[in-house]
Amino acid sequence: MPANLPEPAEMESSVNLQTFLTFLLALTAGLLLAVLVLPSWLPNMAFSLGGEAPKVFWYLARATAFASISLLWVSMALGLSITNKMARLWPGAPAAFAIHEYVNLLGIAFAIFHALILLGDHYIGFTFVQVLMPFSTTTYRPFWVGIGQLGFYVWLLVTLSFYVRQGIGQKTWRVIHYASFAMYLMGLFHGIFTGTDSGLDWVQKFYWLSAGSLLFLLLYRILASAADKLFPQKPQPRPAPAARPVPVPAATAVSTTPSRARAPQGSD
Repeated sequence: MPANLPEPAEMESSVNLQTFLTFLLALTAGLLLAVLVLPSWLPNMAFSLGGEAPKVFWYLARATAFASISLLWVSMALGLSITNKMARLWPGAPAAFAIHEYVNLLGIAFAIFHALILLGDHYIGFTFVQVLMPFSTTTYRPFWVGIGQLGFYVWLLVTLSFYVRQGIGQKTWRVIHYASFAMYLMGLFHGIFTGTDSGLDWVQKFYWLSAGSLLFLLLYRILASAADKLFPQKPQPRPAPAARPVPVPAATAVSTTPSRARAPQGSD
């Protein structure tokens, strides 16, 4: 999310770290439980769990990867809509920011599960250290895997900046959010060059649609900002308030009714 963000009062975080960690733990536990329970209900899934190279881990890794990049796309789109003031039309800047934050955290949760579930894939054989350390893998497309790992850490840095904004200052916080664009490109290239289904028609359309929509929102933001600088709108002068009549106190009011002249005393 770039600079020129709404005022800090409109951008207060509504999710604390404890809530995020609790949600992440519940999501991970639910997915692991599903891996253990669903095979008894779905024989085909049980077959994918067996053998020397069970494929279910790769399937889950690809599914969570698409979920993560999709949530990142939505989060980026919401962030850009806030900066270019489109969110003021609907659903409003505070609501858009709250959704932007929740979607962002949900995307990180799916990204973490995407990385950890690969530990069960015997084909690529990643170790826990290789999952955590960028460019440390050797068995499967190490460069593009490392790009994805680096993009995740940038994503995590941008997200954590929400919670230390008061300590680092509003200006530094906005500068950090410029890294969102690099983060998205890293995730996009990681998906294109490491995904075995990147050649599918629907996958390519998804990548084009997500990247194209973000490019449109970014160009709209740049052009709108340039137009504001070239053709600044002069503030409309406020109309002067209508003058109210000054009330006259009753004690000092002059009577306009003519009074009869008194007759002089002593006259017949």
